Amino acid sequence: MARRHNHYEAAFEDYVRSRGWPYVPVDEHRKAIFAGARVKSFDFLVYPPGQPAWLVDIKGRKFPYDGKNGRRFWENWVTREDLEGLSRWEGVFGSGFQPTLVFVYWLLGLSAHEPSSEVHVFRNQCYAFVCVSASQYAAKARDRSPKWNTVTVPTKAFRGMVSAMGEPCRVDMEA
Repeated sequence: MARRHNHYEAAFEDYVRSRGWPYVPVDEHRKAIFAGARVKSFDFLVYPPGQPAWLVDIKGRKFPYDGKNGRRFWENWVTREDLEGLSRWEGVFGSGFQPTLVFVYWLLGLSAHEPSSEVHVFRNQCYAFVCVSASQYAAKARDRSPKWNTVTVPTKAFRGMVSAMGEPCRVDMEA
């Protein structure tokens, strides 16, 4: 396993390795250029059994998250650049590859709102993983912060569209 400084990515890589899934980590320091424009890299190419390969962008979040307005669950914001980059990569790799957002939740306490029934322990910390196709997420996304160019999906809709790791990521045909 590569020495990763981002604990969310390191936890995900440990999880994938523990399942025996083939994967390729992407060197984030090398930016790809298409038609003269830089394209945001994804984090991993993962081959889950019996599914199309995933072009994975990891989104690490605390669960729960203590914000200025109190405790929040299911933080799921991403940047528009994340979604645009995954869409561009899908065009490069083709139909056998699914752009996928994997939300890695660092579990900070027991909660009735747990993101997954499966908890993965890594470096004495607990993590849960959920995934969603980037196109499905984009179809339901709403502006979060124009200043930061971020979007989010309302919690109820997000919970209904994510899958636990190990299950096929749902693809909403209406997306």
